[in-house]
Amino acid sequence: MPATLEVKCTNDDCELDMFELHYTYDMPDETGVSDFQCPYCTRTESLDGIEL
Repeated sequence: MPATLEVKCTNDDCELDMFELHYTYDMPDETGVSDFQCPYCTRTESLDGIEL
């Protein structure tokens, strides 16, 4: 099953609270939250991974 990554945006000015990234192809093992940006506010430093 492809990996998923649950992410939340901690930017107080952003209206998006969380989203999921579903990998449909093989991502390098070192791929993490810091490789993505918030789709709403476009910041990268305000993203945190959610551990389920």
